[in-house]
Amino acid sequence: MSRPLLADALRESSILHDRAAIDAAIRRVAAELRAAYATAAEPPLFLTVMNGGMLFATGLALEAGIDFEFDYLHATRYRGKTTGETLVWLHRPQVSLKGRRVLVVDDILDEGNTLVGITQWCQDQGATEVRVAVLCRKVHDRCAPGARADHIGLEVPDFYVYGYGMDFFEQGRNLPAIYAWEPKA
Repeated sequence: MSRPLLADALRESSILHDRAAIDAAIRRVAAELRAAYATAAEPPLFLTVMNGGMLFATGLALEAGIDFEFDYLHATRYRGKTTGETLVWLHRPQVSLKGRRVLVVDDILDEGNTLVGITQWCQDQGATEVRVAVLCRKVHDRCAPGARADHIGLEVPDFYVYGYGMDFFEQGRNLPAIYAWEPKA
Protein backbone atom coordinates (compact mmCIF):
# COMPACT_ATOMS: atom_id res chain seq x y z
CA MET A 1 0.00 0.00 0.00
CA SER A 2 1.41 3.38 -0.95
CA ARG A 3 1.29 6.19 1.55
CA PRO A 4 -1.30 8.92 1.02
CA LEU A 5 -0.10 12.15 -0.54
CA LEU A 6 -0.11 15.37 1.44
CA ALA A 7 -1.82 17.25 -1.40
CA ASP A 8 -4.73 14.78 -1.27
CA ALA A 9 -4.94 15.03 2.51
CA LEU A 10 -5.05 18.83 2.42
CA ARG A 11 -8.19 18.62 0.24
CA GLU A 12 -9.80 16.43 2.91
CA SER A 13 -8.62 18.50 5.88
CA SER A 14 -9.71 21.55 7.78
CA ILE A 15 -7.53 24.05 9.61
CA LEU A 16 -7.90 23.74 13.37
CA HIS A 17 -5.37 26.41 14.38
CA ASP A 18 -3.75 28.95 12.08
CA ARG A 19 -0.31 30.48 12.54
CA ALA A 20 -1.66 33.40 14.59
CA ALA A 21 -3.27 31.01 17.08
CA ILE A 22 -0.08 28.94 17.27
CA ASP A 23 2.03 32.05 17.87
CA ALA A 24 -0.34 33.21 20.64
CA ALA A 25 -0.15 29.77 22.29
CA ILE A 26 3.66 29.86 22.14
CA ARG A 27 3.69 33.30 23.80
CA ARG A 28 1.37 32.05 26.58
CA VAL A 29 3.40 28.88 27.26
CA ALA A 30 6.63 30.94 27.22
CA ALA A 31 5.17 33.20 29.92
CA GLU A 32 4.30 30.11 31.98
CA LEU A 33 7.89 28.88 31.64
CA ARG A 34 9.31 32.24 32.72
CA ALA A 35 7.19 31.97 35.87
CA ALA A 36 8.08 28.30 36.45
CA TYR A 37 11.83 28.91 36.12
CA ALA A 38 12.02 32.38 37.68
CA THR A 39 14.02 31.06 40.63
CA ALA A 40 16.18 28.56 38.73
CA ALA A 41 19.70 28.59 40.22
CA GLU A 42 21.18 27.06 37.07
CA PRO A 43 19.92 26.85 33.49
CA PRO A 44 17.20 24.22 33.10
CA LEU A 45 17.84 21.54 30.50
CA PHE A 46 15.58 22.00 27.46
CA LEU A 47 15.05 18.67 25.65
CA THR A 48 13.36 18.77 22.27
CA VAL A 49 11.62 15.57 21.22
CA MET A 50 12.54 15.07 17.57
CA ASN A 51 11.19 15.29 14.97
CA GLY A 52 7.76 16.57 15.90
CA GLY A 53 8.76 18.94 18.67
CA MET A 54 11.31 20.85 16.59
CA LEU A 55 9.16 23.77 15.33
CA PHE A 56 7.35 24.30 18.64
CA ALA A 57 10.61 24.04 20.59
CA THR A 58 12.33 26.63 18.42
CA GLY A 59 9.56 29.18 18.82
CA LEU A 60 9.20 28.45 22.52
CA ALA A 61 12.91 28.78 23.27
CA LEU A 62 13.14 32.09 21.45
CA GLU A 63 10.00 33.52 23.04
CA ALA A 64 10.79 32.36 26.60
CA GLY A 65 14.08 34.24 26.77
CA ILE A 66 15.37 31.87 29.45
CA ASP A 67 19.00 30.76 29.70
CA PHE A 68 18.37 27.09 28.90
CA GLU A 69 20.94 24.43 28.19
CA PHE A 70 19.82 22.57 25.07
CA ASP A 71 19.90 18.97 23.95
CA TYR A 72 17.49 16.70 22.17
CA LEU A 73 16.18 13.20 22.14
CA HIS A 74 14.55 11.09 19.51
CA ALA A 75 12.17 8.47 20.80
CA THR A 76 9.26 7.27 18.75
CA ARG A 77 6.49 4.74 18.69
CA TYR A 78 5.04 5.62 15.29
CA ARG A 79 7.92 5.47 12.76
CA GLY A 80 5.75 6.83 9.95
CA LYS A 81 2.62 4.93 10.97
CA THR A 82 -0.67 6.14 12.42
CA THR A 83 -0.60 3.82 15.42
CA GLY A 84 2.15 3.38 17.98
CA GLU A 85 4.20 0.38 18.89
CA THR A 86 7.06 -0.16 21.35
CA LEU A 87 9.10 2.93 22.25
CA VAL A 88 12.26 3.04 20.15
CA TRP A 89 15.16 5.31 21.15
CA LEU A 90 16.99 6.75 18.15
CA HIS A 91 19.01 9.31 20.16
CA ARG A 92 19.38 10.00 23.88
CA PRO A 93 20.61 13.31 25.31
CA GLN A 94 24.37 13.59 25.61
CA VAL A 95 24.37 15.73 28.78
CA SER A 96 23.86 14.36 32.25
CA LEU A 97 20.36 14.77 33.69
CA LYS A 98 21.49 14.03 37.27
CA GLY A 99 20.33 16.76 39.62
CA ARG A 100 18.85 18.82 36.76
CA ARG A 101 15.53 20.52 36.17
CA VAL A 102 14.43 19.21 32.78
CA LEU A 103 11.88 20.56 30.33
CA VAL A 104 10.71 18.06 27.70
CA VAL A 105 9.19 19.80 24.66
CA ASP A 106 7.06 17.88 22.17
CA ASP A 107 4.45 18.46 19.51
CA ILE A 108 1.44 16.60 20.93
CA LEU A 109 0.10 14.72 23.91
CA ASP A 110 -2.14 12.14 22.33
CA GLU A 111 -2.38 8.93 24.35
CA GLY A 112 0.87 9.84 26.08
CA ASN A 113 2.76 6.55 26.01
CA THR A 114 5.82 8.15 24.43
CA LEU A 115 5.87 11.04 26.91
CA VAL A 116 5.40 8.65 29.85
CA GLY A 117 8.42 6.64 28.66
CA ILE A 118 10.53 9.76 28.13
CA THR A 119 9.57 11.26 31.48
CA GLN A 120 10.34 8.02 33.30
CA TRP A 121 13.70 7.77 31.56
CA CYS A 122 14.56 11.35 32.62
CA GLN A 123 13.66 10.53 36.22
CA ASP A 124 15.69 7.32 36.05
CA GLN A 125 18.67 9.42 34.91
CA GLY A 126 18.42 11.47 38.11
CA ALA A 127 16.52 14.58 37.01
CA THR A 128 15.18 16.42 40.07
CA GLU A 129 12.23 17.81 38.12
CA VAL A 130 10.72 16.92 34.76
CA ARG A 131 8.22 19.33 33.23
CA VAL A 132 6.51 18.67 29.90
CA ALA A 133 5.42 21.31 27.39
CA VAL A 134 3.39 20.34 24.33
CA LEU A 135 2.03 22.39 21.50
CA CYS A 136 -1.20 20.34 21.41
CA ARG A 137 -3.21 18.08 23.64
CA LYS A 138 -5.68 15.79 21.91
CA VAL A 139 -9.03 15.73 23.70
CA HIS A 140 -10.16 12.15 24.41
CA ASP A 141 -10.30 9.66 27.29
CA ARG A 142 -7.57 7.22 26.17
CA CYS A 143 -4.51 8.65 27.94
CA ALA A 144 -1.99 6.23 29.36
CA PRO A 145 -1.66 6.13 33.15
CA GLY A 146 0.67 8.94 34.21
CA ALA A 147 0.46 10.80 30.89
CA ARG A 148 0.56 14.54 31.49
CA ALA A 149 1.73 17.88 30.22
CA ASP A 150 2.46 20.78 32.52
CA HIS A 151 2.22 23.35 29.74
CA ILE A 152 -0.28 22.98 26.89
CA GLY A 153 -0.45 25.36 23.96
CA LEU A 154 -3.64 24.27 22.21
CA GLU A 155 -6.28 21.58 22.32
CA VAL A 156 -7.23 19.56 19.27
CA PRO A 157 -10.17 17.19 18.70
CA ASP A 158 -9.79 13.44 18.41
CA PHE A 159 -8.89 13.38 14.70
CA TYR A 160 -5.69 12.68 12.82
CA VAL A 161 -3.90 16.02 13.12
CA TYR A 162 -0.82 17.26 11.31
CA GLY A 163 1.17 20.38 10.54
CA TYR A 164 3.50 22.58 12.57
CA GLY A 165 5.74 19.67 13.54
CA MET A 166 3.18 16.88 13.42
CA ASP A 167 3.45 14.69 10.37
CA PHE A 168 1.07 13.24 7.84
CA PHE A 169 2.85 9.98 7.00
CA GLU A 170 6.22 11.80 7.43
CA GLN A 171 5.02 14.74 5.30
CA GLY A 172 3.73 18.20 6.17
CA ARG A 173 5.67 18.87 9.37
CA ASN A 174 6.59 22.31 8.02
CA LEU A 175 3.02 23.46 7.38
CA PRO A 176 2.37 26.76 9.23
CA ALA A 177 -0.99 25.63 10.63
CA ILE A 178 -2.52 22.60 12.36
CA TYR A 179 -4.95 20.54 10.28
CA ALA A 180 -7.49 17.78 11.00
CA TRP A 181 -7.70 15.07 8.38
CA GLU A 182 -11.21 13.78 7.74
CA PRO A 183 -10.85 11.41 4.79
CA LYS A 184 -13.82 11.04 2.48
CA ALA A 185 -15.26 7.54 2.43
